[in-house]
This record gives sequence, C-alpha cells and structure tokens, in this order.
Amino acid sequence: MGEAQEQRPAGSLYASPEEAMQAPPEEFLYVACLHEGTGVNAPDFLAVVDAEQGRIIHETPMPNVGDELHHYGWNRCSSACHGPDRSHLIVPGFRSSRLHVVNVADDPQRPQIEKVIEPAEVIEATGYTRPHTVHCMPGDNVVISMLGDADGNGAGGFAVLDARTFELKGRWENGGELPTLNYDFWYQPRKDVLVSSEFGEPNAYESGFDIDDVTAGRYGHRLHFWNLAERKLEQTVELGDSGLIPLEVRWLHDPEAESGFVGAALSSTMWHWHRANGEWQADQVIGVENVELEGWPLPGGVPGLITDLVLSMDDRFLYFSYWLHGDLRQYDVSDPLSPKLTGQLWLGGLLGKPSDAGRDLSGGPQMLQLSYDGRRLYVTNSLYSTWDNQFYPDLRSWILRVNCLPDGGMEVDPDFFVDFHDREAGPARAHEVRLQGGDCTTEIFA
Repeated sequence: MGEAQEQRPAGSLYASPEEAMQAPPEEFLYVACLHEGTGVNAPDFLAVVDAEQGRIIHETPMPNVGDELHHYGWNRCSSACHGPDRSHLIVPGFRSSRLHVVNVADDPQRPQIEKVIEPAEVIEATGYTRPHTVHCMPGDNVVISMLGDADGNGAGGFAVLDARTFELKGRWENGGELPTLNYDFWYQPRKDVLVSSEFGEPNAYESGFDIDDVTAGRYGHRLHFWNLAERKLEQTVELGDSGLIPLEVRWLHDPEAESGFVGAALSSTMWHWHRANGEWQADQVIGVENVELEGWPLPGGVPGLITDLVLSMDDRFLYFSYWLHGDLRQYDVSDPLSPKLTGQLWLGGLLGKPSDAGRDLSGGPQMLQLSYDGRRLYVTNSLYSTWDNQFYPDLRSWILRVNCLPDGGMEVDPDFFVDFHDREAGPARAHEVRLQGGDCTTEIFA
C-alpha cells in the first residue's frame, strides 16, 4: 500500500491515525434528518450545519417521503484508493430500502442528489432490504450491511456498489453459511478480517419494541468474524443474555490492532473483542444495572440502552451513550480490559437527572461523532422513529457539541446547539453526523 498512499491527493485522506489527528478542524457537518414519526408529511433531508455558528445553512431533501434516513457513509476512506477524494455520500433509506448517491464535491455546502436506486432494484440485485452501515472498501467497492430479506424477515448479508459508477454489483458474501441477523460492521485490512453485529428482524423492530420478540429470538446476541479476502464467515461468538442486541462495532484505529468494542444495547453492557490463540473471543468490560421507575411498562426496570459508541483516533478514549438513562460516558481504554471512567454528562433521559447542558433536553444522548483530533464530540438524540415515539413520545430533536479535554473529562459547549423541532418547515429529527472531511467512525487504515 506504500505506493498507493504516496499517490493520494492532499485533502481528506490520510495514511495513518497519527496523520488524521493533524487534520484541520471541521467547518461544517452533514446530519441525516428524518420526518418519519413527527407527523410532518415531507421527505427526509441531509442538513448542512455550520460548525462555528451552530446553525443549519442548507437542507437537501430526498425525492420521496418515508425513507427514514439513518446511517450513511462515504464512497471513499483512507483504506480505499479509488476515486479522486471523498466526493459522494451514500445515504440509505433504512425503512424504504432506497439508496441515494449524494454529490458533495461540486458544492460541499449544498449537496446534490446524483442518483437514486429504488428498492425494487436493490431486491433484484441482492435479494436484500433495509440497508444500514455504509463503508468504502478497497477494490472500487462500497459495501452496505443489509438487515432484511424481501419480506422483512432477518438477513445476514451485504450489498456492494461500484465506488465509481454507483451501480449495484450484487451481494458481497461469497457463499457459505450466513448469519440470520445483521447490523453494523467494521473491517481490518492488515488482519484480513471483518466483524459484524446483530440487531433484529425488520418485521419486529419497525413497529416498535416488544420484549416478547427478544425471548422469541427475533433480536440478536452474537458477533460474527469474516475472512475479508474470501468474503466468508469464519467464526461466531455468542454473547448470551449479558450481550443482548449488540449494535455498533468499533475496531481500534491502529491498523495492526486485533481488538475492538461493541455495545450490547438491551443488556447495557460494553464488550471488548480480541483474538487469542487464533480464535476470537469477547469479554464484558463495562455494565450498568437497570433502574426501577414508576410507570415503566417493561419488566426489569429501565435499561441504560447503549445505542452508539466511538473511539478516539489515538484509541485512548471510548465514548458511548445510554439513550434511556440519559448519560454520555467517556472511558480511558488504554488498558481495554480495565476501562476507567474519566467523564460523564447527563443529557436528558428518563431518570430525571439534572441536565449538564445548561438547558432542559428532550430524549437522551444517542448518535455520537468525534473529530479527528478528539476534541469535539457531536451528539444527537433520535434513535428510530417508532422507538422515539414509544419511549420519548414528546421528543424534540437537537444536536449539541461536547468539548473533550486532552487528558480526560468533558464539557458541553454552551455556544453550539441546534434545535430541529422549531424549524420553519416543521419538526424533524437528527440522527447520524458526518464531518466534512471524515471523522472517527469513517476512517479505516490499510
């Protein structure tokens, strides 16, 4: 990869985590925003937010209503050498199964939709629906985890787009056994491995959360490790009842690392996976107990519900959110088997804790995005439309910024707050954030 790295243009692609940490600060953010669940009958949109002024400066609406924009990603990152630079965002409709190709090169602050791939085309090419995580990959590919089959039952495979033409190539996996469920994934080129997690069957989660669906096996509790070159599943790790609904996976950024973290949402536990004696294993390293709360409709009290996590580029700090309890946490994971709590902020939630934001906050901290230098953490509060309405029926959506101290600790930035509820066009909900030149959940290094 040495020669390819030398040929990379200056800009937003980096040869190493250390180089990425020297990137200039972001001037603006991209935010996936949805109207699903708000009562506003309008398409979802991609918002451009000024990072200095904390205000929306542009909105690019999707062509159709009901997409439920969720997670999205770039056509290129630092491990992949195709294309001139980060020129496009691939923005899936998580509910509609529609794929949007958005040009951010011609006018970065006014993104333009360049291509739309309709659900029927996705099904014809792959047999899958419900696109979730988007990662660029070497070999002129963009790979997308797919959570459903054509009928909304669970699926465990991936779709592939051509990273130059944005044509659907078909399925990524190369035969063999497939998981029954899918969600997030990350890969490590030097170790020839890809890890994926499990959420649930679309027919279970799309209408809201029912605890009986967990006992019925309609939600996940496993991690899967794939041979990256052969595109085949090699090992499955069972997390059990302490690892129910493992969602976001984050490999360490060090390209030589053989470990990472996954948050089990329903069990409110953090797991560290690593390879030992040629086999993958996972150990629980953080957990929080459920809290009894009057009026809570589910048995066993309120879970913390880990919904997102992010690692700093130097792999020192792990951040994650407890969406229902309402706290955002920072841990020093220099020793990944013994994380040390170095920061905690209360940002809404159901437990009634005083807000550390200097204002009342609706909902709880959910999606997280961290700048390359590890100093600015962006937080939104929408999880998924039906779950939002179930657990936070009066949700008002926002994005705020947390300033992260170099040696640990966090402070809410009082000068950055965007209210998505009081928009002139009606309330919307903010979900995933991308920084203009990449971020700590974008980059994978070859």
